[in-house]
Amino acid sequence: MTAQPEGVRGPRAGCGAAIVAGGRLLLLRRLTEPEAGCWGLPGGKIELFETAESAMRREVAEELGIVVGEAELLCCVDQIDRAAGTHWIAPVFLVRRFTGTPSNIEPAKHDGPAWFPLDALPAALTTPTRAALAALAALAALAGRRDIG
Repeated sequence: MTAQPEGVRGPRAGCGAAIVAGGRLLLLRRLTEPEAGCWGLPGGKIELFETAESAMRREVAEELGIVVGEAELLCCVDQIDRAAGTHWIAPVFLVRRFTGTPSNIEPAKHDGPAWFPLDALPAALTTPTRAALAALAALAALAGRRDIG
């Protein structure tokens, strides 16, 4: 077992939503660290005694002002930054349906939102977004389709 450096807490839990519709992915551009300037999935921290899916639904509502419909677990991301002393574990849910019009409810934290075609995504993507895209590609390959949106 690796010794935990002084002042570093254990892994923390987050969540994300890969919102896909019409072959496009909905992203927000982060204005704060970690990964400031990168486009990423809506999501955030899981609160104590909150399920991962409930946290994802809450975070999406807080960030975008929409209500998530049916969701399914897409992947789980381990985001480890030894230099920063952080380790986040984040389940990412695939969302194909939602109610409302996505808008930026937290402009101090994000730019956007913006829809991007799955085959024309920005270069600067967060770690969870890259992991979710790999999982989407694997899911599409299993389904024998080019995309799943």
